Order: sequence, then C-alpha cells, then structure tokens
Amino acid sequence: MRTDSSPGTLPAREHLPAMDAGTPVLDVVIPVHNEEKDLRPCVRRLRDHLGRTFPYPFRITVADNASTDATARESRRLAAEFPEVRAVRLEQKGRGRALRTVWSASDAPVLAYMDVDLSTDLNALLPLVAPLISGHSDLAIGTRLGRGSRVVRGAKREVISRGYNLILRGSLQARFSDAQCGFKAIRRDVAEVLLPLIEDTSWFFDTEMLVLAERAGLRIHEVPVDWVDDPDSSVHLVRTATEDLKGVWRVGRALATGSLPLDRLARPFGVDPRDREVRGVPQHLPRQLLGFCAVGILSTVFYLLLYSAFRTFAGSQTANALALLVSAVANTAANRRLTFGVRGRTGAVRDQAQGLVVFGIGLALTSGSLAALDAAGGEPAHSTELAVLVAANLAATVLRFLLLRAWVFPDRREPVPSGTSHPPRTATEARDPR
Repeated sequence: MRTDSSPGTLPAREHLPAMDAGTPVLDVVIPVHNEEKDLRPCVRRLRDHLGRTFPYPFRITVADNASTDATARESRRLAAEFPEVRAVRLEQKGRGRALRTVWSASDAPVLAYMDVDLSTDLNALLPLVAPLISGHSDLAIGTRLGRGSRVVRGAKREVISRGYNLILRGSLQARFSDAQCGFKAIRRDVAEVLLPLIEDTSWFFDTEMLVLAERAGLRIHEVPVDWVDDPDSSVHLVRTATEDLKGVWRVGRALATGSLPLDRLARPFGVDPRDREVRGVPQHLPRQLLGFCAVGILSTVFYLLLYSAFRTFAGSQTANALALLVSAVANTAANRRLTFGVRGRTGAVRDQAQGLVVFGIGLALTSGSLAALDAAGGEPAHSTELAVLVAANLAATVLRFLLLRAWVFPDRREPVPSGTSHPPRTATEARDPR
C-alpha cells in the first residue's frame, strides 16, 4: 500500500463559489478502451443533457487508455467539434489509472466519471453532484442496490454484484451499498488528498477509493439510479472478480496493520458536531462505550477459552493469571485501535505497560474472588469457578474502562492555533503523525 503522506490540510467543506465563465464547475470523465463505436453517441448525448439541465459550466473529458482501434482518433474529432469536450490519451491500460491521471490534472472543483455505455440514466447526474457543489458531501455514488433504484439486468450480474457488496460489508465493514456502479463524483480538494493513497489502477480503484474515504470519516452521498445492463459490455467478469478479491485482501491487511495514513483525512472539513463540547456530555463517550463493550465481549470469551485450556495442566490461580495476562495484552491492543482510535506503533509499549497496571487490578479482583471461593470450603465445580470469574470480570470491566479512558488513552484536546478552521485533534489522534 502507498504510505506517502498527503500534503497540507483539507479546507473546511463549504458551498463552491461562483466560477469564472471559462472555468468548468464539473469535469465528467469517460474512461474508454477500444470504444470507437459507442464513443460519439455517448459524448453527444451527455453534452446535450448537460447543456439542457446543468446550470454551471462543464467539461467532458474522454480518457482513452491504450486503445488499439480508432478510439483515439474519434476522441480528437469530438474535442475539435465541441468546445466542452477534451481528449486525453494514456499509453497504459486501466480505468483507475485514467481517472487518477485526469482528476489529478483537472481544474474543475467537482470531478465525476461514468461508463461509456451510459447504462445509468443521466437524470441522476445533477442529484449526484449537487451535494458536492453545496458542500454537504465529499463523494457521491450512484447505487443500483438502493431502495429507490430501478435496475434491468441478468441474474448472473445481479448475483455477482450483490455477492461482492456482501463481501465488502463482511470483510472491510463497508457501509456504502454499491461499489461497482460506474457513476461517481468527488470534490477536487478531497481527490487531491485521497488519490495518492489509492494503489489500484484498474477496476478495484472505485472500491479502494470508497473504503479509504469511509474509513477516513468522509461523507459519501448515495443516489438511487435507473440502470439498464449493457449486453455488449467488454468487462471480463471472472478476471475482474479475481482482481477485486485480491484488492479486498490487500486493503483489509493494510487497514488491519495501520499502514495507511488515514489520520490526515479524518474529519477534515470544519467542525464535526460530534466534536462539540456539550455540558454534561463526556467527549466521544457513546462511541467509546460501544467499542469498549464489543472488545470486552470478545476479550471475555477469549479469556474463558484460555482459562479452560490452562486449567487442564495448572491450578486455578495460575490458569487465571496466565489467561488474564494474554487476554489483557490483546484487550489493550484492540481498545487502543478500535475504541480510542490510536493508530501506529508510536507509544504502543507505554500503552501496554499502563494496560498491564490495569491488568493487575483485574487480576487482584478475580484472584480475590477465587480465593474467597476456595475459602468457602469444598471443591467447587468448574462451572461455579467460571460463574464467579464472570461476575468478577464484570466488576473489573467498569473500572478498566474508566482507567483506560482517563489514564491510558486520555482525550486531551490540543490548543487550536490561531487562523485554523479545523477542529483540534485529541492527544491519541496526534500520537501518530502519519
């Protein structure tokens, strides 16, 4: 994965100002490869539609990526015929490469793309880009899987599309509904920072862009579209699906290891209402409680499994200490990343050391419970031991959360330098400068 830091800080999201007459507000890119037959009808139809319905200056960019037929010649003819059309030639194939190249060089504040087959009804174009112009959203996508979508396509593509999105939800926790619809838009200021983080140059480009944007806290607007399948599509389904799965694995591994510098993108556009200090409402408490509970449930199950395994060859106190030690290290690491949002290795040793102090308190509570059980006399059943340990762990959990939040991962706000419009970062967010 690319780990180069993105330059600068994104400005506050706001309504785009009125542009000069010669500067387009919207640049629609049509990436093509060997599309000499469909290119002219597509460009003419798109140009006519924008001329009738779009209230701002616009540009249509034909991005020919390594075509071997007459596509390049046809795109140059269109550019010569219509002043709103521009032709760009790339000598390497890849839709993602074409989009990155054109978007990176464009001067339009809103960038979009659509497939040359125009399977998506063009009436969705203005609803797609309007939230970006107004400053409401950072990216926008057309969705064929939304409640209001109307789609005509074969069963094979339907199964593949829904299956792929289920994979994204299960493996990358994606919340957007349709990663593959060739109908998307992004603000240029967002693209300038997000594009350098995207590695894929082909069909997985869209998915990678959306996953990184969502993980960075950017707002993605979805527009239900009317979509009719193109039976003559040149997309190779098996090869594309294989490359997509490889991309899912690569991005998932990078997110799990924290090797992506997403901190620079997190909540970049002005003050997030969740960052406001409201009297009587602790900062970030609801989100942290949910994360801590989820980690706690998994840690408790992990701990009980370890205790049962160690109990087969060790006494109850020894098994408890070993299980609690191993689960405490895993619990601190999980809470560090998932609950309190600390990324990277900086300060990890210190966090684990403080976590071990918290572990010691938990050990005292659980060991004391076992000692009290032994003092009661008799040989307690294994189920009784587990029940006592669960009760002790529940009591220790509350104290553990308070200590983690107030001592190990304190939410101290940094002072805001004068003249800045973005909210201050917490100490945990600032700990990893990537």
